[in-house]
Amino acid sequence: MKKTIFTLLLFSAIGLLSCRKNTVYPGIKQVDQQNILAYISANGLTGMKRDTVGGDTSGIYYQVLLPGKAGTSYKYTDSISFVFALHSFDGLYSSPDTTTNHYANYAGNITAHALPYALQLIVHDVVTRGGSVRILMPSHLAYGVSGYGTGSSQNVNSRIAGNQCLDYYIHAIDNEASYDDLVIRNFMARNNYSGYQRTPSGLWYFIHTPGTGTDLITNNTTVTLTYTADQLNGINFDQYNTADGSGTAFDIPDLIPGLQEGLEKFATTGAYVSFLIPSTLAYGTGTFGGLVAANAIVHYEIRIVSVAP
Repeated sequence: MKKTIFTLLLFSAIGLLSCRKNTVYPGIKQVDQQNILAYISANGLTGMKRDTVGGDTSGIYYQVLLPGKAGTSYKYTDSISFVFALHSFDGLYSSPDTTTNHYANYAGNITAHALPYALQLIVHDVVTRGGSVRILMPSHLAYGVSGYGTGSSQNVNSRIAGNQCLDYYIHAIDNEASYDDLVIRNFMARNNYSGYQRTPSGLWYFIHTPGTGTDLITNNTTVTLTYTADQLNGINFDQYNTADGSGTAFDIPDLIPGLQEGLEKFATTGAYVSFLIPSTLAYGTGTFGGLVAANAIVHYEIRIVSVAP
């Protein structure tokens, strides 16, 4: 009796082991591949190519939307400036704001700034200066099982859930001044801004109210003013406005180059002026108290209260 029971248990164990051996569970690379192909089909995408650099191992799909300059690919030691937008395959996370999503650093430092490894690969393998690329990123080369951000992944735009593939857009900027000028022109067209004029440096200005003062603003001047400062996405990063119209004082050399130029050329006491300032005349690759994105264009509305020589 004992021998019979032992024999039955042995055959049962062998049977279970055989079943396990014959069951093949897809790994995350296979799951990502299935999800990307399903996403391409569901959204009717055409022209997507699989990244074959390095032996077709990444699982990244991409499409060149705007060819850049031939022969100007990026090495990891090259500096790069680019804007980007993204959304997750599940539709719960979207970040389309290319004002905030602006990277300016070395091509090899992309992942150090909490951006996906897949983005760093494509920048190195595919992107050329001035080019635009759409990228479908497998989750294992994006943010993996942990995802990204804080809060619940079920809340819209709170965080990227784990194991989420990403739909990414990137545009590599070849010439920052030219790119800024194009962005400013598009911004004015979208918002029906008229009457603005451009200086040779790239500063755009509009004089709402001419000044009545006779004291010229120079590099040695202290100006008292009220102002509002926004990025082009409408996010305010600085302001000083009071009910009685009293202002705050600045020495001209302490202001960003675009404000120095604009105030010295177009303002006196009593003036109300607006400036659209390209990043090269604003904060460049730096920020303002951590509130301004790298290479951000800024919009100032300024009233001159007084001018002191």
